[in-house]
Amino acid sequence: MTQVWKTEEVLNFADSVTFASGSIVSKTLFDKPAGSLTLFAIAEGQGIAEHKSPYDATVQVLDGEGEFQVAANVYKVKAGEGLIMPANVPHAVLPGQGFKMLLIMIRSKND
Repeated sequence: MTQVWKTEEVLNFADSVTFASGSIVSKTLFDKPAGSLTLFAIAEGQGIAEHKSPYDATVQVLDGEGEFQVAANVYKVKAGEGLIMPANVPHAVLPGQGFKMLLIMIRSKND
């Protein structure tokens, strides 16, 4: 189990991860058998290739606007908005303007 975020601590998620030119920066807040919280700062022009996850995944855009492809659908998600991506469905983060997001993974054996 990994945990870098103290419980009962107020944290500004957007300020907790910084951009690096031409890169994707990630910071895991915690990773436990039940799930994980990971912050991302995705620089302008960067994306995450299409992949699948065995679990539902939720993204919450913290700053800027991200573009996500889920199966054949493309969604623009702005700061303050979120998107739930179903398990076992191909999805990707498309290259675009830089933005920050929180990825929430909930792992369940009962799906």
